[in-house]
Amino acid sequence: MREIDRVTGVVLGSAAGDALGAPFEFGLPGAFRERFPDGVGTMCGGGGWDPGEATDDTQMAVLVGDSLLERGGLDLRDLFDRFRRWAAAEPKDIGLQTEQVLLGGDPWDMAAALHFQINARAAGNGSLMRASTSAVNFAARGRTATMDAARRISALTHGDAAAWEGTAILHELIRVALLGEDPVAAVPASLARVAPAHRERWATALAPGWHPDHATEFNGAVWPCLGSAVWALRTTGSFEEALVAAVDLGGDTDTVAAVTGMLAGAVHGAAAIPRRWTSTLHVPLPGSNGRVLRADDLRDLAVALAVGTRPS
Repeated sequence: MREIDRVTGVVLGSAAGDALGAPFEFGLPGAFRERFPDGVGTMCGGGGWDPGEATDDTQMAVLVGDSLLERGGLDLRDLFDRFRRWAAAEPKDIGLQTEQVLLGGDPWDMAAALHFQINARAAGNGSLMRASTSAVNFAARGRTATMDAARRISALTHGDAAAWEGTAILHELIRVALLGEDPVAAVPASLARVAPAHRERWATALAPGWHPDHATEFNGAVWPCLGSAVWALRTTGSFEEALVAAVDLGGDTDTVAAVTGMLAGAVHGAAAIPRRWTSTLHVPLPGSNGRVLRADDLRDLAVALAVGTRPS
């Protein structure tokens, strides 16, 4: 498989998972298979979403990618400003924690930390969901660089270091998959680079025998979200099977499927994503003068991020 197929698989796969799971968000387990008993799932829309419409998960990932390309690297102030303009444009969906941090009026380099001090809870999956573009961009720079970038981007909106470490693990597993290696087999080595205070809990969620039924939190939390995505990848044999397994868990279906799509896209490649999913895929971007990205735009963005050149 060509590396470019894996790279585009990460970004396109995440967006496809996001849009596929959005209509089932907060639903019960098994809802996807109940909706498609013949096993041929489509972008059905529902719950306020048009068929193929991506949510805040992909919108924020695009903002990350735009900033990395236009600023020539990681400019955290610029990225926070982009997030804030987007949030102020009233997107259809935005995580409560992320919204409070972005629109609370605090300085970019203090907002998440101040929010965490007050609320003492900030381990949502909101920095996992937007990781596709940064993971692709930093992969070529090696394990240390990609995990460090993940932590820094996560910390813009999430004050709990558990979210930083989870996003760092996800970046590293994608990096490994882009090399054509098995990301599931790379979990132990990734855990060895996790901050000691968080290592044991992450080891539990990513253990070979872990199942989403073992989760002690709703899968909107960072641990069961990434744990469920790794489980879906580990227990299936194709991109489509992994995404269906993720959505059928219920709960925070768009984000669990988006994260699963990153990993499955890196493993199976963009060519494995069903055409019936990508044909209607679109990403409206609030605060950008009506900009809407389609599947080809996401492919171009992924390639540009991998080579470090802005698409024309």
